[in-house]
Amino acid sequence: MILLGINELFLFGAFQQVIDGQQFGVKPISETVLIVITGLTLLLTFLFINFRLDTIIKRDRIYIRFFPFHITFKHYNWNNLTKSFVRQYAAISEYGGWGLKFGLLGKRKAYNISGNKGLQLEFNNNKKLLIGTNKPNKFTETLSKIGQLKQ
Repeated sequence: MILLGINELFLFGAFQQVIDGQQFGVKPISETVLIVITGLTLLLTFLFINFRLDTIIKRDRIYIRFFPFHITFKHYNWNNLTKSFVRQYAAISEYGGWGLKFGLLGKRKAYNISGNKGLQLEFNNNKKLLIGTNKPNKFTETLSKIGQLKQ
């Protein structure tokens, strides 16, 4: 909602200054800068609205895409994992919030959009990846079904 309000403000300002010819604000910026800032806020809002975390679990590997950061799916072979299980996590205290998060020294990474449940993957090289989900029971069921629930 905040981004929509910011977009509305900049769109109004751009219309007022560029189309109507009236300065926007007490200390107006140039029309070019106003148009660029308006475009950037619209782009940021578009990206934010279109955040999507897709996870596909198959027998041989797991596929992950966190759009718009990943255009194509990343994949991880089950052979490279020592553990794979669903757990509850604290997004703010463990990872500093939601989104694409990296831990210290590159040992931990998280892809999460909302919630507090995720698929924890632990690799042979001691690195960890948490994939947030709103369907923890389905993840657990699928991992059990394909024999990849490793705790």
